[in-house]
Amino acid sequence: MPASFLFQAQVKKSPKDLPSLYRKWLEEEVVYIITPKEKDVFLQLETDRERDIFIEAFWKHRDPNPDTPENEFKTEHFRRINYANLWFGREGPGKGWRTEMGRIYIILGEPNQVEKYENLTEVYPVVIWFYNGMDEYGLPNSFNVVFFKRTAIGEYELYSPVKFGPQSLLIHYDGDPSDYLSAYNKLQNIEPSIAEISMTLIPEESSHSISPSLASEILVSSKIPAAPRQKVKDTYAEKLLRYKDIVEVDYTANYIDSDFSTVVIMDKSGIPFVHYLIEPKRLTFEQVGNKFKTILEINGKVADLKENTIYQFEKTVPIEFDQEQFGKIRAKLFSFQDLFPLVEGRYRLNILMKNIISKEFTSLEKEITVPSPASLEIGPVLLANKIVANSEYRGKTKPFLVKDLQLVPSPRNDFTNQDKLYLYFQIQGLTKELAESGILEYAIMRENEKVSSLTKNLKDCSDKINFFEEFSLAGLPSAYYKIKVSLFDKNHNELLFKQADFFISHLPYLARPWVLSFPMPPSDNPVYANILGNQLSNLKEIKKARILLEDAYQKDPRSAKFALDYCRALLAEKEYQRVKEIASSFLDDQQKYEFLAILGQSCQALGELETAISYYKDYLLHFGTNIHILNSIGKCYYQLGDSQEALVAFEKSLEISPNQEEIKNIVKAIKGKK
Repeated sequence: MPASFLFQAQVKKSPKDLPSLYRKWLEEEVVYIITPKEKDVFLQLETDRERDIFIEAFWKHRDPNPDTPENEFKTEHFRRINYANLWFGREGPGKGWRTEMGRIYIILGEPNQVEKYENLTEVYPVVIWFYNGMDEYGLPNSFNVVFFKRTAIGEYELYSPVKFGPQSLLIHYDGDPSDYLSAYNKLQNIEPSIAEISMTLIPEESSHSISPSLASEILVSSKIPAAPRQKVKDTYAEKLLRYKDIVEVDYTANYIDSDFSTVVIMDKSGIPFVHYLIEPKRLTFEQVGNKFKTILEINGKVADLKENTIYQFEKTVPIEFDQEQFGKIRAKLFSFQDLFPLVEGRYRLNILMKNIISKEFTSLEKEITVPSPASLEIGPVLLANKIVANSEYRGKTKPFLVKDLQLVPSPRNDFTNQDKLYLYFQIQGLTKELAESGILEYAIMRENEKVSSLTKNLKDCSDKINFFEEFSLAGLPSAYYKIKVSLFDKNHNELLFKQADFFISHLPYLARPWVLSFPMPPSDNPVYANILGNQLSNLKEIKKARILLEDAYQKDPRSAKFALDYCRALLAEKEYQRVKEIASSFLDDQQKYEFLAILGQSCQALGELETAISYYKDYLLHFGTNIHILNSIGKCYYQLGDSQEALVAFEKSLEISPNQEEIKNIVKAIKGKK
C-alpha cells in the first residue's frame, strides 16, 4: 500500500439522500443508539460498500464478546425492536418503535417491574416501569419511567414531573396549576404509588418536595437517551472515514483504539528527532505450531499545515515468539516505539499501524513543532516511570534514548504513589548569562495548588541542554496533577515554562507494556542527512537541501539513492554538467535505469539533444510509457528539426493524456507547416 495519506473533505448528505435500505438503518433500526459522531460520519460516506463496512464496524464495536460468532448486543437490540413493534403502537398510526414506550423499551430493555393503573376514575391511565442496576450507563442505581394518557385515549406519553407535574395526572383538577403540593396530596389520597412518582422518578429523592424533581427531568430528557452511547467508543467512526481510501477493505471495520505519545528531542549532533510510541488496546497473534506470529506494517506521513507532504516512510515489522516467550507477554499491553529526523517547522504527523495477520489497524494523529535551535526554548516535558542506564546502544540512535539513559514513558502518564517520576526536557538557545545566572523551578501542582517544589541553579547543572530530575511520589494521594518547569532569570522573572499532566492511581501496581523498538544508525550516518535534505526539497528550500544531500553523497558516494537525490538538487540548481558527471558513473550499475531520466534532462538542458533522446528512449524501454519523457523526446526532435519524429512522440503523449494545451499547440504548429 503506498503511504499517500490523501485526506479529502467529505460532503455530508441528508438522510433523505440515502438509498432506502441505509436510510431505514439510520432512521429506524439504530436511531436510538447511534452516537452523533457515528451519524455524522455515516452521512459523509459515499458508496454503499463504505456504508456496509461502517455498519459492520458499528455492530462490531458494540459486541460484548467478539470471540464468539454471535453478536449478543445486536441480537438483543433487534429483539427489542421486534417486541416494540409487536406490543406497542396499537392505538396510534405509527409502528411500535416510534412510540414513547417503544423508544424506552429499545433503549433500556425489559423493566424489572411493571405497575399499571388504567382503571382509576379520577386518574388518567398510568404505567410505571421500574429499573435498577443500570448505573454503568450513567443512570441512577434505581429509577422509574412513567407513561400516561393525557386524554385517556391514544398512545401513552412519557411523563416528566417538571414538564407535566402531578396535576396533569388528575382527570378533574381545577386548582392552581403551580400548586404542585395540592395536586400531590390529592393523588396521595387516591393512589400513593402514583403520588410518589408524580414529583420524582428517583426513589432515593424525597417525595415531599414542594416542587417536581429537576433530576427526574434530566433523567428523562438527557440521561436515558444517552444511555446506549455511554459505553461506546466512537473514535473508530472518524478513523474509518479518515482512512477508508487508504487501508484495504479488509481492515476498514477493524479499527482498534490506542494511546500514543510524541516528543521532539535534539540529538547531540544537532539533528531533531521525533520520538513516538503507539500502544494499541490489543495485538493479535496467529499460532503456527509452537510459534506465535504477527506482522505489523507502519506507514508514516508528515505534512505541513497546508497538507503538502514533507516526509513519508514505511516499515514492515515481523514479530515471532515461542510458547514460553508468548506466555510472558500475552497478558501485557504492547508498545511500539520508533523515531525519525525532521527539519524545523510545524507539521501534522500521521502514523498508520496495520496488523497484517488480523487485518486490524490503529493510528496516531498529532500536530508537532520542531523549534529553531537558535531560539530560547524549553522543549516538551517527558515523564517516565523508569530510567535504565543503557550503554549497549552507546553511539546509536534509539527511541527515547538520551545519552546512555533509556527513558520508559507511558502515553497515559500514569503512576502509583510507590513509583518514582522521572522528568526529562531540553533547553535550547541558552545565553552565556542565563547559563550562569538562570534558575530552574520544578513544581508539582494539584488543582492549581503547589504540592511540592524544587529549585536548581543552572550553573550547577553539568549539561546545559539535557535535564533530568527524579521525584518520589510517596505520600501523594490518588489524583490528577501537573508538573511545571519554569526558567527564571537572576531577578526571578519567569522567562519560560512548560508543564505536563500526570495521574497517580489508587492501585498499588500498574501493569506496564512490553516494548518493541529498534536501534538505528548513529546520528552522523549519512542516511539522516539524506532524509533531512529531501524534507527541505519538499519544503522548496533547495539551497539548504543541496548542502545536506551533498553531505550524504560525499560520505557514501556509491549509494545510488544518495547520488540520485543529490543529482535532483543539482538539477534544480541548473548544475547540469555536475549531474552528468555523477549520474554517468552509475550507468554500469544494476540501478542505472533510475539515472536515465535525470541524465536525459541534463543533456537536453546542455543542448546535447541526440544524447538526451538516447537516454530518454532507454528509460522508456525499462520503465514503459511516460508522458513527461515522451514530451521531452518530442521537444528534442523538434529542436533538431525532425518534425516527423517529434510528432510521433507528441501524439503518443496526447493519446495517454489528451488535455495538454501546450503539446496540442505544438502539434498544431507542426502540422500547419506541412
